Amino acid sequence: MTYFAKIVDSIVKDVIVAEQDFIDTQEGTWIETSKVGSFRKQYAGVGHLYSSVGDVFYNSKPANSWTLDSDYDWQPPIVIPSDSVSNGGSKHYIWDEDLYQGDNTKGWVE
Repeated sequence: MTYFAKIVDSIVKDVIVAEQDFIDTQEGTWIETSKVGSFRKQYAGVGHLYSSVGDVFYNSKPANSWTLDSDYDWQPPIVIPSDSVSNGGSKHYIWDEDLYQGDNTKGWVE
């Protein structure tokens, strides 16, 4: 099985399973994606973005204040607290863009 993502203005609009012969008959831009993310950074999901420069699929921007790094990962303007689950801790945090916009020293909430 081969997975292909339909790209419109750098946005993944559809992902299908098809043979290359079928894709060759379709209009638009279709880019192969890997279900296990073994190439092009990650599996293309609807709403994800595609960079033709990096030839990678990556997540859509999680919040207005976040920036894209050279590895096509979105970075928050404030590092997630060290006691977060993602850092080996026990606390779950979510990003609150409104909080950050009101006070740019805050953003993560438990």
